[in-house]
Amino acid sequence: MSTLRWLACESEAKGSHAPSRTPPGTVVYAIGDIHGRSDLLETLLQGIEQDSQGRQAARFVVIFLGDYLSRGDDSYAVVEKVMSWRAATPASTEVVTLRGNHEDLALRYLLGEMEAGRHWFDYDGLDALSDYGVVAADPGARDDGSLQFLRERFAQALPQQHLAFFQALAINHREQDYHFVHAGVRPGVPLAEQNAHDQMWIRKRFLESDLDHGAVVVHGHSIAPTPQVRHNRIAIDTGAYASGVLTCLMLDGTKRAFLQSIGLPEKLPDAA
Repeated sequence: MSTLRWLACESEAKGSHAPSRTPPGTVVYAIGDIHGRSDLLETLLQGIEQDSQGRQAARFVVIFLGDYLSRGDDSYAVVEKVMSWRAATPASTEVVTLRGNHEDLALRYLLGEMEAGRHWFDYDGLDALSDYGVVAADPGARDDGSLQFLRERFAQALPQQHLAFFQALAINHREQDYHFVHAGVRPGVPLAEQNAHDQMWIRKRFLESDLDHGAVVVHGHSIAPTPQVRHNRIAIDTGAYASGVLTCLMLDGTKRAFLQSIGLPEKLPDAA
């Protein structure tokens, strides 16, 4: 059973520039990496619904930052929940689903890229396959024959609606002074010129940069025990699959806050 809690989010340091804000009359909720934790997602979405009912706004935007698959209890249930919840939202709520690096690997693997399958399986991709009813006889096998066999079984087991969901995932989303993306952006490159791979995969070069990216980048992908707030980025991957903490960033005009779903931890996190 998971519970909800609110955390304050640091305000922007006073300076010469105006504080970052959402479009007029718009409240944004950005949800970090879920990784199969359908239990935490269920509670978090309830919290978003409750919070939005108490806010005066003409428009609500809920943005999933990607990595629905792998590692946690049930990737299948996460995808089902996101799709059903999106279908049931009122007209005043827009739901944006972004592509994470785990969805990138899954799609490339389905297209026949065996190396993507190897990479995915080294970081718990087999957990996602088992959630779709595909269990590897030898979890450690990485030869092309084993990978091809599992790929064919996965393609057969994957519902068409889930495949369409993965294929339609966006790479980024912009809301006035905020740029939403799974991993980050390449420093020094205009946002309009960023490539898809960097936005799903980049880590160290982006995390260590103090450059102004042209908007505050809201991202997941890089796990930290608590949300990280910098002048140029806000990181909200709190390692839900392992920590039992799924984080959402709420943005309302110039206001910021974190909403978290808290449940039981599962295992130690790693970086991929």
